Amino acid sequence: MTSEKSAHPRQVSAPAASAEGTETNDRLLTVDGLSTVFRTDEGVVNAVDGVDFHLDRGEILGLVGESGAGKSATARSVLRLIDDPGEIVDGTVEFEGTDVLSLSAERLRQFRASNTGMVFQDPTATLNPTMTVGRQVAEAVEAARDLSRGAARQEAVDLLDRVGIPDAEARANDYPHEFSGGQKQRVVVAIAIASEPDLLVADEPTTALDVTIQAQILELLDDLREDLGMSILFITHDLGVVREICDRVAVMYAGSIVESGPAERLFTDPRHPYTKGLLASITSVDDAIDPDDRNRLDVIEGQMPDLTGSATGCKYADRCPGATEECRRAHPDLEPVPDDPERSVACYRHEHVEEMEYDYEHESGSLSWQTDRIDDRSDGASGPVLEARGLTKHFDTSGLLGRLLGDPEPVRAVDGIDIEIEAGSTLGLVGESGCGKSTAARTLLRLIEPTEGSVTYRESDVTAAGSDELRSLRRDLQIVFQDPQSSLNPRRTVRQIVRRPMDLHDIDDQAERSDRVAELIDSVGLDESHLERYPHELSGGQQQRVGIARALAVNPEVLILDEPVSGLDVSVQAQILNLLADLQDELGLVYLLISHDLSVVEYVCDRVAVMYLGEIVEHGPTAEVFEPPYHPYTESLLSAIPGLDDGEDRIFLEGNVPDPSNVPSGCRFHPRCPRKIGEVCEREDPTDHEVDGETIGCHLMREEYADEVDWSSLD
Repeated sequence: MTSEKSAHPRQVSAPAASAEGTETNDRLLTVDGLSTVFRTDEGVVNAVDGVDFHLDRGEILGLVGESGAGKSATARSVLRLIDDPGEIVDGTVEFEGTDVLSLSAERLRQFRASNTGMVFQDPTATLNPTMTVGRQVAEAVEAARDLSRGAARQEAVDLLDRVGIPDAEARANDYPHEFSGGQKQRVVVAIAIASEPDLLVADEPTTALDVTIQAQILELLDDLREDLGMSILFITHDLGVVREICDRVAVMYAGSIVESGPAERLFTDPRHPYTKGLLASITSVDDAIDPDDRNRLDVIEGQMPDLTGSATGCKYADRCPGATEECRRAHPDLEPVPDDPERSVACYRHEHVEEMEYDYEHESGSLSWQTDRIDDRSDGASGPVLEARGLTKHFDTSGLLGRLLGDPEPVRAVDGIDIEIEAGSTLGLVGESGCGKSTAARTLLRLIEPTEGSVTYRESDVTAAGSDELRSLRRDLQIVFQDPQSSLNPRRTVRQIVRRPMDLHDIDDQAERSDRVAELIDSVGLDESHLERYPHELSGGQQQRVGIARALAVNPEVLILDEPVSGLDVSVQAQILNLLADLQDELGLVYLLISHDLSVVEYVCDRVAVMYLGEIVEHGPTAEVFEPPYHPYTESLLSAIPGLDDGEDRIFLEGNVPDPSNVPSGCRFHPRCPRKIGEVCEREDPTDHEVDGETIGCHLMREEYADEVDWSSLD
């Protein structure tokens, strides 16, 4: 079964011979008219709908688009990994002239084992928790080559060393849970390259990783491409990553490729309105602006169309700012751009894309029932709304035997931090996973009890509050969690979820609560049709909006936002960031934004605090923190952002955050610091220094070391 559109011949994008120095006889993979359907109770879903692309030897092709666009289904179709109820119904997949779709089961197994490798998004789910990593890599070696068990084991160790696992000989005996997220992804890469494949498919390999670990994995993949001559099909929704690593890009929308071409030209001169919309939604530290001058991000309104049935017009027409009646008659074919034959586009009006504009229209207005409390909050003492002094959270993980044998070191998750957030402002808390950000947030709200220190909200001591007072204070102090799917009750409807906090705090009567729910849902960009749905019936962005509505239901002043847009598509991310900005303007909210995405932090936050191994190492106004001089850790985080001009001086931070139960002496960052001075960093704890309106805790800021770095050269 094929859709009406995919039954017609389509134009394959032209080879990038002159741009990339490749010829047609260097073609490794050619996909033509590929169509894959999934037969469900709701109908036949055209997940991959007449897709054409090619991949040359040694080339990295980025396959980008929103969730549900068909990227992963396309990659799995290429490797024939589609299981029931899915079926590849049309098209050809030629690998070195061989049609993959016609291979026998045995030949297909050999093809997968010897010629291809795949890196999945979640390494924890990919690796077998009951087997050592060395054995898992060795299995992949044995499947690809006729080696003895001992020889395969040694080859596995060599592969682990090749992908950057320190002390590979010893660590081959460890289990997956003993590795960090970045190290586990390296192990998955080692398994994928065990056969030295010609084609590596990487499906969102860096999505869940910190920016520093992401940079390490991207560098690793690029090095392997050069060393092994591999071609890589790189699937992602992160356009910064695409710009960093890909030679060419294919943009997918609703099962079809709508634009393809050389990466840099696609970024600087998009020819499809969808590509332009995605690029307009990006936040970037290249666009550093004063917080008072921020405009809303442009967004792509609406949702991707239902992929059941056949398309009657351009699939993007309902969201396109330049759609005409012609666009609604038939979906355009993917054809070469007349003035740039290395590029292809599926758009009737591609010559007018530059004139099309995405606008963010929002009519400001406060929630009717919140006005009184906003006025009350404005009539109070000046100073920070939320303040923490010496906030500490240590975890004692030793058992009875450990305590009998000695005094084990606690896990120093949060180690004496100070935080201040002014009324109506946003503080960003940034750092790698394991730095203590989320623990700090939960300690601020006393979701976990602090070990030491104090937290004050508008002169009320949160840390000393009794149970009744704390319950009252939590009306003003709410949190939006990173993963809405796990934080929303799957057995409750949206209406019940948003209403639940009002029931717990006995706010208003039944009728007024229903009115509040309706108004809240509208304020976060949903409508009443969503109220009777369950969380699994919503998209990731819609689930996050419900989480925000729930947090607002009790009329808080402070919202702690724990990675609120992590893992969301760039278009949905822009919608959530605009929503948060609107709500802050309208309701006077105070935000603590926790994130490892520095471009989001730069766009949203008035002030930034950089956290490393339980301590805040730099803090100040956003513009100052993002400009030199830096703490070397801040500099490393900024340098690792994908998509920026790298140059020869780019920093790739090695290693992982140390064990917080065994913190290094002196400066905690010195084992990884690219600007380590010497023994002073190992012996002495750095003190805070006031520099250009911000505070930096680093020995480099001391007068005697002022000549160590020429900060002016980094502007």
